[in-house]
Parts: sequence; C-alpha cells; structure tokens
Amino acid sequence: MNIFIGSLPFRTKESELRSFFENYGEVSRASIITDRETGRSRGFGFVEMPDDDSATKAIEGLNGTEIEGRAIVVKEAMERTERRNDFRR
Repeated sequence: MNIFIGSLPFRTKESELRSFFENYGEVSRASIITDRETGRSRGFGFVEMPDDDSATKAIEGLNGTEIEGRAIVVKEAMERTERRNDFRR
C-alpha cells in the first residue's frame, strides 16, 4: 500500500520517515518530495508498505501524531490523476 504523509517538518529525512513506519512492519520505500529548483523538502512524502494490514495499522497509529511539534497527516495515497492545462476560473 502506498501511504501519503503530509505536514512533515521540513528537516525530516527519509531515513527518519522510514524508521517511524518500520515500527509497524516492512517498508519497501520511503521518500520525501523536494522542490525541483531548490532541493528543499515540500513538507510531504510517501511510504510504501507491502503488507496492507501493517500499512493500515501504521495509518491508524501515526495519523495526527506530532513530529517536532507538527501534527502529521497520514492516509492512503490516492492515484495521481492527469493534470489539466485548463486555466479558466
């Protein structure tokens, strides 16, 4: 299962993100999304866990917990949809 993590402190490292989730089971991938131009964290990331039961427990256990004083958002990632180039208001 692919898991979205939002409201991450900008100093959080991928290794730290991985360790939070490894308390719930195997983590196959952990990534923090960075700005293309600056390389700085955008404050969110994704964790992939191969076992759905472990992933569900991680979501339930970590959603709303605080990291460096920030309550993080943890939920199942939604499939990415195509971006629209429609700039109408």
